[in-house]
Amino acid sequence: MSRHRSLVLFVAAAILFGTSFVGIKAAIGAVPPVLFAAFRVDVAAVVLLTLVAARGGYWRPQTRGDVLGVLISGAFVLGANNILLFLGQQSATSGAAAVMYSILPIASPVFAVLLLNDERISAVDAAGILLGLVGVIVIVGPENVLGGGSVGQLFVVGAAISVAFGSVLLKRVNATMGTIPLTAWSMLVAGIGIHAVSLGIGETPMQVAWSPTIVAAILYVGMPATAAAYPVYFSLLAEAGPVKGNLVAYAMPVVATISGWLFLGEAISMATVLGFCIILAGFVVIQRVSVLRILGWSAPRVAETD
Repeated sequence: MSRHRSLVLFVAAAILFGTSFVGIKAAIGAVPPVLFAAFRVDVAAVVLLTLVAARGGYWRPQTRGDVLGVLISGAFVLGANNILLFLGQQSATSGAAAVMYSILPIASPVFAVLLLNDERISAVDAAGILLGLVGVIVIVGPENVLGGGSVGQLFVVGAAISVAFGSVLLKRVNATMGTIPLTAWSMLVAGIGIHAVSLGIGETPMQVAWSPTIVAAILYVGMPATAAAYPVYFSLLAEAGPVKGNLVAYAMPVVATISGWLFLGEAISMATVLGFCIILAGFVVIQRVSVLRILGWSAPRVAETD
């Protein structure tokens, strides 16, 4: 049951985060980048805090682990991640950004080995992770890896490293409150920090070219792509661990490509199809024991990583 739940959470996170690129692309030129990131978190904070307050129960941070979990998530997984990601998308091409952000599944095992005693990866798992990265590079085109603005790419790499560090550190503190309340308070913390950075670099709401399209984009990015996506993501981390959970970064470019084809009329090339197949092969390598069980074959004794 746990493996089926992890799969459902993985697919949901990939779809919710992957489709957010459509909303971001619709408004990133009309809204200052850090302010856009702040609006995204504001909408999600209002939705989630209202929800958890209405539900009642254990919705306020009560333990040291709860407080640390909120601060870590707010600072790294939500705050620094969104600031750097939105800044990076100003100058990096979407293809280059997709490749750079896919360093997340590679950085996560490094932090896990350093910070968690029970989190290890085998050589075969490492090969599967790298195979997924190759698939992403094939999809976006090797020529885009170094193109589109080196500063923007560095920002995106910083965003991915921030998420990797925060997600691993979050497991270490052992917060006891539920996923949705933790996410809600983390949104509040992140929103305060992102607004402070936005004001510090001179951004104001007066610079926004308001229109129904911009409002719709902000609401979409803030609600399904944030208010729904991050609770699903944190649940995935709790179920699968930060190493395998962060493999969702490989699936997001796949979903973004398909949603771009559906909503923006972008073509899907043979390289995209090939990349999808390579990514799928990487997932099969990493989840080899589960795949063998699903097929009804006798699985070899392979040490799992989470």
